[in-house]
Amino acid sequence: MFFYFKKITVFNKERLPKNKPTLILCNHQNGLIDPLLIAVTIDRFLHYLTRAGVFTKPLLAKLFHRFQMLPVYRIRDGWGSLTNNNAIFETCTKLLSQGETVVIFPEGGHDLRRTVRPLSKGFTRIVWDTLEKYPETDLQLLPLGLNYEGILNFPDKATIHFGEPIPAKSLYTGQRNQDVVTLKTRIQAEMSQLTTVVPIENYKETLDKLESLKVDFLKPHTVNACIKNNFEAPVERPKARFVWLKQLFRFLLIVNYIMPYVVWKYYAQPKIKELEFVATFRFAVTIVLGPLWLLLTVFAVGSLFGFAAALYYLIMSLVLALVAVKL
Repeated sequence: MFFYFKKITVFNKERLPKNKPTLILCNHQNGLIDPLLIAVTIDRFLHYLTRAGVFTKPLLAKLFHRFQMLPVYRIRDGWGSLTNNNAIFETCTKLLSQGETVVIFPEGGHDLRRTVRPLSKGFTRIVWDTLEKYPETDLQLLPLGLNYEGILNFPDKATIHFGEPIPAKSLYTGQRNQDVVTLKTRIQAEMSQLTTVVPIENYKETLDKLESLKVDFLKPHTVNACIKNNFEAPVERPKARFVWLKQLFRFLLIVNYIMPYVVWKYYAQPKIKELEFVATFRFAVTIVLGPLWLLLTVFAVGSLFGFAAALYYLIMSLVLALVAVKL
């Protein structure tokens, strides 16, 4: 992730509850990159609720289970499959009662649009079932906001905003139907302060206006204020510097890693049907084929020119990748 992102900035990480069961509730725009960012930011063992559709391949299902990912079923997976959620939700409540941390994307799916979509009520069931089955549990609800400068770009920048933790008991009255509405409304409002929210109505027109103003999408508070104030006083993103130098280093990076680039550009990318997975597959190609190609070229250089040349090439390749991404 360090080599993939130009910069990752974390705000208010100290708000993460210490030694308490925590349900992390986060917006979802960027496929597998979202949970990866959370994983490298939060230094504790995490369990993820993940859409069941990615568990269809036996090998991948086994891998995902090893990563503590739990399948959650939706209507699109078939009405009959929804009953499988009972066991998954029960697992979540038990984990939380034991002081564990669970991550869920309550929008119920991913979407490239810079907004917070209506929340599904599945996460509310986990919250209230936990308090009802294990009333002694001091469950904390932690809103999280992920913001990207340009999801389809490489390299990209990201910011992670931690919200204030909410004690679940403070929202519980025992009136399940009303409590569900209260909880969804509260979490929606909290998440909307941590990420850019472009209203779905006139979405394209509003986004085009923000783009023309060159707002800094890594600062959701200022962008949301700009929208609310009829686009007055926008905060522009930092102006690009050394453009020609960046282009030169990225050209050299492509040349040096030509095989992974060709596989990505002409084989993997054309097969992606959902744009939300562009960054996910690009990251997968990079993390798998990048090191493999580097080892092969180092071996070839070593065979032709000796150990010293191979070591020099290895160091220069890593430096080139770092400069091309970070510059």
